[in-house]
Amino acid sequence: MLKVFVVVLLLNLSSVSVATEKAPEVQIAEQFIELHTGPAVGYPVFYVAEKGEWVEVLKRKTTWFKVRTRKGQEGWVKQQSLALTLNSQAQPVRFFDGSFENFQERDFELGAMGGVLESVSSVSVFGTWVMTENIAAELSFTQALGDFSENQLLFASLTHTTFPEWKISPYIRLGAGQIRTKPRANLVQGGDETRTNDLVGAGIGVRYYLARNFVVKVEYQSLLALTERDENEELEQWKLGFAVFF
Repeated sequence: MLKVFVVVLLLNLSSVSVATEKAPEVQIAEQFIELHTGPAVGYPVFYVAEKGEWVEVLKRKTTWFKVRTRKGQEGWVKQQSLALTLNSQAQPVRFFDGSFENFQERDFELGAMGGVLESVSSVSVFGTWVMTENIAAELSFTQALGDFSENQLLFASLTHTTFPEWKISPYIRLGAGQIRTKPRANLVQGGDETRTNDLVGAGIGVRYYLARNFVVKVEYQSLLALTERDENEELEQWKLGFAVFF
């Protein structure tokens, strides 16, 4: 499961930076837009599409878009010009550039983090739904493989970002989940069996908008495993990783 998630994440890294709102046809809202023969200002203008005309968006190359008019004219249009168009619902066309402005308007994140859980190396994957500019819901899966046991943590949490308008901002996390511990070696004859316990925890972290669609995060979590023994088990985890947003 963990390997499959990482593969899907890497595939998204290769495609998300060029994603745009699905708008196969857009209508020109300004007086006109200019079509160039190539994707740069150095290419000459060979056609002018007028207000009210519909053009089909074929593909994108950096900040240039190849379009085709209903008259069959194909050319390249600057993003600034294409932004002066309307979609089929008569709304301004939005472009996903991987900018900080897009980051502030994101809906989802997918990410992976490496760290240490009680002196044991751990790997985490997570998915985040951004509910408001301050509040997000997250589901994460962590695997920590030690010499004597293997721990798997499933954790659902709510995150509050203090300053969402900053590129670097602290956040706090509260959540609950489960931890599954499976012994790898029996230190005592008839040793412990695999056990599953409820988990509660809180954390603090810092997220930094790096560039394009990438966010870097560093986080500390204090976890409490609710065991059936006399004392509950306290766990500490440090994590560092990245996410891509949509």
